[in-house]
Amino acid sequence: MPWPSRKRDKGAVADKKEPDAKIAKTEEETPDKEEEEKSTKPPAGSSKSGWKNWKKTKESDSGGEESKITYCHWLLKSEPESRLEKGVDVKFSIEDLKAEPNQTTFWDGVRNYQARNFLRAMKLGQQAFFYHSNCKEPGIVGIVKIVKEAYPDHTQFDQKDPHYDSSSRKENPKWSMVDVQFVRMTKRFIPLSEIKAHHLAHKADGGPLKNMMLFTRQRLSIQPLTQEEFDFILSLEEEKPH
Repeated sequence: MPWPSRKRDKGAVADKKEPDAKIAKTEEETPDKEEEEKSTKPPAGSSKSGWKNWKKTKESDSGGEESKITYCHWLLKSEPESRLEKGVDVKFSIEDLKAEPNQTTFWDGVRNYQARNFLRAMKLGQQAFFYHSNCKEPGIVGIVKIVKEAYPDHTQFDQKDPHYDSSSRKENPKWSMVDVQFVRMTKRFIPLSEIKAHHLAHKADGGPLKNMMLFTRQRLSIQPLTQEEFDFILSLEEEKPH
């Protein structure tokens, strides 16, 4: 039986270090906050050289043409550690997903309008990074794919669910969810600190992570990725951690 509202925008706050008292359900209610994490400075030279090598490879593959900027992949945040919300444990890790029948389940509990709109934009077969959030060391742990496009999130009508919304009507539901299926674990854990190091270097030299939403709209639990962002992050699993 599916779990009760394991994924939601609370998982998108500034991982552990943001006080819970300042958390709001929707971005409209609370402005974005700077995500505070360890190891924010990039290792000297490593990110830039990594970006240049990656860029050289990509240019040889594509004839040097710039790829069209479109969002075709995703990053989904969920909490791997137990946390009670209105008496319900909202923990849901990638191991929990793997334990589901057919390693498939719905991605419910999103209560942010922009994140909801991203959910509604997801297409069958698109892949997403599974990101562990609001934990000791946040980061990317695996890959999932969309196996059912957006449909009404039933938890909005369940008064016992932490994400019940009394203002939503069944004839015109406010909130949606999709079904996701486990694809594989990444070859290694890719920590937020490492991704941020590349982001900071790419802001200076024009790399693919320069505008990554993980750092420009930190609070969102559903985030789109361009093909270049997805490919570059995926290439990191082949490298030894710094």
